[in-house]
Amino acid sequence: MNNKKLKQIVTISALLLALIHLVWPKLGIDYVTIVLLVAAIIPWLAPLFKTLEFPGGWKVEFQDLQKTSDKADAIGLLSPVNEKEGKDPEYSFMLVADQDPNLALAGLRIELEKKLNTLAISRGHEIRARGIGGILLEVLNKQLISKEEYSILTDMIGLLNQAAHGAQVDKRSAKWAINVGPRLLKTFEERAMEPWK
Repeated sequence: MNNKKLKQIVTISALLLALIHLVWPKLGIDYVTIVLLVAAIIPWLAPLFKTLEFPGGWKVEFQDLQKTSDKADAIGLLSPVNEKEGKDPEYSFMLVADQDPNLALAGLRIELEKKLNTLAISRGHEIRARGIGGILLEVLNKQLISKEEYSILTDMIGLLNQAAHGAQVDKRSAKWAINVGPRLLKTFEERAMEPWK
């Protein structure tokens, strides 16, 4: 079932329930009707939300990961798409993405930390910081990444850290990790192999 059809089903169902609720004269417009009307509208407004949290802790994340990768792609921080179909996953986080999106995003964070360390070492620098935030700052201070790249990577790492610390993430995040992660890591691999001046 495609996304548009699902949205239509949710909207029609919620509107029908709201209408049925209104048909009974004693029920009137109350919070139940309002909640059902909001449920009817949410699927259509999803692209506008950053985060939507409902009572009971159900949390839906929208756009953040995609926004950061779009910015990264725009400044050339992502290597071109590799079109090899059916090849084995390059990184371990890709193996668990379907079963555990949190683990996939945490694994991507670990791989990114390794690549930043490798880049620094390839340029003759020793990274003393612990944790990816400190490593990222050192790599910036050593001018191995630009301020714009630092800003984008900081946003991205913040999101990856949330996943590593148990924030709820959906399957789209795992797909994002599989599609964007290798391209990001490849960029730093390529930089580390470039001749050092």
